Amino acid sequence: MTGDIQQPRKRRLSSWTTRRLLRAGVAASLVVLTLLGLTGAWVLGRTESISNNLTDVRSPSLSTAFRLETALVNQETGIRGYGLTGTADFLAPYRQGLADQKAHVRSLGELLHDDPARTKDLEEVQAAVGRWQEGIAEPVAAEPPGAPSAQAAERLAEGKAAFDQVRHALESQQERLRADRVRARADLQSTMILRNWVFGTIALVIVVLAALVFEGLRRGINRPLEQLGADARTIAAGDFSHPITPTGPADLRRLSGEIESMRRRLLRELAFTEEARQRLDAQAADLQRSNSELEQFAYVASHDLQEPLRKVSSFTQLLQRRYGGQLDERADQYIGFAVDGANRMQTLISDLLNFSRVGRVHNAHQSIDLDTVLEETLSALSVAVEETGAKITHDPLPTLVADPSQMVMLWQNLIGNAVKFRRPDETPRIHITAAEEAGLWRFTVTDNGIGIPPEYAEKIFVIFQRLHTKETYSGSGIGLAMCKKIVEFHGGTITIDPDYREGARVTFTLAPEPPQLPTPSATPEDARAEAEQAR
Repeated sequence: MTGDIQQPRKRRLSSWTTRRLLRAGVAASLVVLTLLGLTGAWVLGRTESISNNLTDVRSPSLSTAFRLETALVNQETGIRGYGLTGTADFLAPYRQGLADQKAHVRSLGELLHDDPARTKDLEEVQAAVGRWQEGIAEPVAAEPPGAPSAQAAERLAEGKAAFDQVRHALESQQERLRADRVRARADLQSTMILRNWVFGTIALVIVVLAALVFEGLRRGINRPLEQLGADARTIAAGDFSHPITPTGPADLRRLSGEIESMRRRLLRELAFTEEARQRLDAQAADLQRSNSELEQFAYVASHDLQEPLRKVSSFTQLLQRRYGGQLDERADQYIGFAVDGANRMQTLISDLLNFSRVGRVHNAHQSIDLDTVLEETLSALSVAVEETGAKITHDPLPTLVADPSQMVMLWQNLIGNAVKFRRPDETPRIHITAAEEAGLWRFTVTDNGIGIPPEYAEKIFVIFQRLHTKETYSGSGIGLAMCKKIVEFHGGTITIDPDYREGARVTFTLAPEPPQLPTPSATPEDARAEAEQAR
């Protein structure tokens, strides 16, 4: 026998939200608690009513009935004594009994006014008492005191039967009042038992309701939130592929779904970012390798050109000295061009070699006093300073951890440029300031020279960029590019102040300690070039 295999039916998720669940739970709890409260209030009211009826009506009614019986017995005793003896003293208990009777009857009437049956019993007692008093007691009491009369004796004999009727009425009344009190006590006892059961049930229902509410909150809210928190912590720990499973009410499932959507988007973004980072790392590695190769090429080119250029310069100078004036004027001019070009090429190659070695050979960081470095720089520039009459002032300079030779090159290029690019009709005035700012030292070199147009503020820091021809101002165009490389190597930046119009103002920053950046070590060719340059 074959048949289709019945697939398990997918459990349908509830569309109820947390707010709706809470409202329904609170409403149901309020309904149950209200019903329990009303039941408890009814039981308490019933208990109090029965207790008040017992203590305020049934027990006082029975005791008053007993006192009424005592008052009537006192009347009968007084009348009997007065009828048998004729002594007036026996009338005192009778008259007191009448007063007590009126008081007790009035009290019973007030106590039993809501009970027609007991009121009827009281009326029957009053009727029996009235017949006895009217037929026996009052005629006997009306007899004059003295010797007993035969008529009084006859009435007393008849009065016994009449008073027995009174006794019978009193006994019937007391029996019914006693039965009423017994029923009231039994009713009170059963009501108290019911009250205890009701309040016990209320307490049990409250405990069960609290347990249901707690369990409902735990399953419907706490557990989904704990699951969502655990998933979020797992993702926050780095496992971005961990899925978030929606559970709980509809709004919590929507929240989980939104967080899951955010996780997926973040995962896509992270994948894209990781791919981009890998590309950037590859490009950075290629760029670093290219820069290293370019620096090595610049070094090799400049270093290897030194020897043939030195020969060209030497032999052109020998040719100029030996044959100067022996050839025609055009030949002397050509020889001068060759000597000048060789010298300028030698200077350019030397500057390029120094530029390529920044951060490679000059990388001996130590604590240096910039005041001392500045004095050494001014000593090296003393000839140019004396020739131009330049006035150089400076604020107290700090002590930094830096490379001494690079600091000398930095100051030498900046002050040398300030002296070189002076106004023809003015004495160069150069002022250097230093101030600590945001964990860095900010320096300014201000002069009163020809200045730098704002549109060239960035261009002048590019290698080989010149704003003037070599005939106007000498130089290779590497000085400010080297300053920029030195400042950045020491964790700072360098700019031109575009708002200063009275000359030029170069602003740069230096870190108290340069950043720990990996730098290529000096090659044997660097050391050999250093030795050759020193020689």
